Amino acid sequence: MKEIPGLDLERLRTYLDTAAPHLSGDLSATLAPGGRSNLTYFVHASNTEYVLRRPPLGHVLTTAHDMGREYRVISALSSSEVPVPKTLFLCEDESVIGAPFYLMSKVEGTVFRTKQDTALLSDADAKRVSLDLIETLAHLHKVDPDAVGLGQFGRVDGFLERQLIRWQKQLSASNSREISGAQELAAKLGESIPTTKSSGVLHGDFRLDNCLVNSHMQVAAVVDWEMSTLGDCLSDVGLFVVYWDGVPGRPDSPISGGITAEQGFPTAAELLHHYSIATGADLERVNWYTAFGFFKLAVILEGIHFRYSKGQTVGSGFDEIGNWVEPLVGAGVDALSKDDVRK
Repeated sequence: MKEIPGLDLERLRTYLDTAAPHLSGDLSATLAPGGRSNLTYFVHASNTEYVLRRPPLGHVLTTAHDMGREYRVISALSSSEVPVPKTLFLCEDESVIGAPFYLMSKVEGTVFRTKQDTALLSDADAKRVSLDLIETLAHLHKVDPDAVGLGQFGRVDGFLERQLIRWQKQLSASNSREISGAQELAAKLGESIPTTKSSGVLHGDFRLDNCLVNSHMQVAAVVDWEMSTLGDCLSDVGLFVVYWDGVPGRPDSPISGGITAEQGFPTAAELLHHYSIATGADLERVNWYTAFGFFKLAVILEGIHFRYSKGQTVGSGFDEIGNWVEPLVGAGVDALSKDDVRK
């Protein structure tokens, strides 16, 4: 069996032979592309193929990369209108492969990650998948947490205040260099925190390339739930805008992936209008949430840059990530300057 960073197939097979024999057999695996945090592998066993998720190698922050939380939220949402893979098995014994992991079904679909990917879409397809994507986010935010067993999945009261503190701490834990404007942005966000008007289950990193899309241009599955929790739904919306629009004035930004107006994708403003109709949400303070999204993503990328600088990443495409941290911070400052600070 081929040796793969972060996944000891021999130990995995031995463990599954006893714990889940229906998932065992001769194993082979490949590392899925695109991941920048938790690692995803496609595992082949006899005539079965499934997906294994584990935390990144090294420098795992407290409360982050919790396999049990990912497994729990995906399992819970299987009964909702939110499309998710089927969970198969959770192992919290770190001695097996060096970290907790879980297995889930492999969902067939396409990940639209780059401009080369979306170039294959017609304008009609780009619009269709965009509307289904925002409808999927609306479906998630309309889920009753208690009804799906997630009533204790997070604390709604004081959510935004705690999130801001959390991401400031994450920045401190992962930061090895000066980042211009980061403290200024955090301070200004803290001075103008909105009153939460709608709370529910959050994905925490909702974007096009965290979804598998089927041939009908519908979301077949939402994946990468590592930052899911309960909280202010507009924090998902703000980060969605960040991913959709990218860094203003920087068409070379990799943040928005393959989403461009030239490819027929609607604007973020159009999709926000659609979301507002679907959920009844008040989007008056959406610029604050967008600014917070820029800050959060800047912290995430700084953490990835930190692991890359320590040689603790697996895969390609990490060398330029650190260069986008300060532009994201600057975009957050600009977005906040447009916010109506009424609470």
